[in-house]
Amino acid sequence: MKQLIMIKYGELTTKKANRNVFVNLLTKNIKYMLRNFEVRIHKDRVRMYIEVLDGKFDEVVEELKKVFGLHGIVIVNQVQTNNDSIKEVVLKLVNESNYHTFKIETKRADKTFPIPSMEFNRLIGGHVLKNTNLKVDVHDPDVMIHIEIRQEGTFVYTSEIRGAGGYPVGIQGKGLLMLSGGIDSPVAGYLALKRGVDLECLYFESLPHTSIEARNKVIELAKIINRYSGNIKVHVASFTKIQEAIYKTADDTYIITIMRRMMYRIAEKLAKKRNCKIIINGESIGQVASQTLDSMAVINQVTNMPVIRPVACMDKLEIIDLSKKIDAYETSILPFEDCCTIFLPKHPVIHPTLDKCIEMESRFDYEPLIEECVDTILTISNFEEQKEYLDLL
Repeated sequence: MKQLIMIKYGELTTKKANRNVFVNLLTKNIKYMLRNFEVRIHKDRVRMYIEVLDGKFDEVVEELKKVFGLHGIVIVNQVQTNNDSIKEVVLKLVNESNYHTFKIETKRADKTFPIPSMEFNRLIGGHVLKNTNLKVDVHDPDVMIHIEIRQEGTFVYTSEIRGAGGYPVGIQGKGLLMLSGGIDSPVAGYLALKRGVDLECLYFESLPHTSIEARNKVIELAKIINRYSGNIKVHVASFTKIQEAIYKTADDTYIITIMRRMMYRIAEKLAKKRNCKIIINGESIGQVASQTLDSMAVINQVTNMPVIRPVACMDKLEIIDLSKKIDAYETSILPFEDCCTIFLPKHPVIHPTLDKCIEMESRFDYEPLIEECVDTILTISNFEEQKEYLDLL
C-alpha cells in the first residue's frame, strides 16, 4: 500500500481535443506551487497523482488548495487490484475512527476488472460487516469508503477536499488588473485568476497627495492574490500631474469621471505594451457615482480593449465575504487614501454625458501627460525583494 495525493480535474474534463493543453499547464502550475516540497507528479487525461516524498501531506494539500483548475484533492491509498488487498485497506480505514455506520462506493474505470461496481460494493461491504461491528447506512453514513479501480491500480479513500475550481492560471492569456487599495479590485483579480487569466497589476498613485503607506498597502494586496498565481507584477503609475490638471480645469462634479477616463487611456497603453488581452477592474454596478451604467458607458468610451468586471453584479456583502475568504479584507480596510478618494467631490455626477467630458478634456493637453505617465511606470516583479525595490522608488 502506498499513500498519494490524487487530483480530480473537474471542469477541465469538459475539454476534449484541448484537454492535454489544460492538464500540461495545470501540471506546470502545481510544480511551481510545490517547488519547496519533495514531490513526484504523474498525470493522465483523467487524474493526476502526487507522491509526497518528504511526507508533508498537510502542507502540500494547503498549497494545492490555492491552485486553480483543481476540482478535488484526495489523500488516497493505492493498492494492487485484487480483492484481498482492497479488503485489507478498507478494514484499516473503517477501524481508524469510532465509526458506527458506513457505505461503500465503487467506480470501476478499468472495465477489465471482472466484478461490476454494485456487486463489488456488496462484496466489500459484507467483508466489513463480518469483521467489524459497523452497520450499513446508504443515506447518511459516518464514513464513506470510495474505491476507484483504474488501470494504474486501485485507490481507496474516505474523504475529498474541495479544490479551488476554475481553469489553470495562464490558459486564457494575460490581463491587466487596475488594482486600488479597496476591497473590490483584489476580489476581481482573484476571480479573473480563477478563470485562467494571468495577471499584471496597475496602481495609480499621486505623491505627495497619496502616501507611501497607500502604495505598500496595494503591494501587500498584490502579494495576497499572488498566492494563487506566483507570477504577478505590479506597475506603479505616477498620476499626480494628470490629477492636478483635472482638478484645476474640470467642473467639480466631473472630476472623477475625467480621472477614470484618463486611467483607462493609460491602462490601455500599458496593457498593449505588456501583451495583455483585457483590462480588469473591481467596478460594481451602482456602488459609487463612477459605476452607474451611464458613467461606465462614458468612461469606457476611451478604449476599444475589452474591460472585464468580475464583481459587477455582486453586492457589497458578497464581495466582502470573498475578500475575507482570500485574506485580503483586513489589508483592504487599512485607512490609507488612494488617488480615487483624495479629490472626491461632494456631489459627483451620476449621469455624465460624453460631450461634456470631451469639452472638459479639451481644456488641457493631456496626451503628453499620459505618455509621460506610461514611460515612467515602475514595475515590481519580485515580491520577495519588495523592500529592496521600494527603497529605490
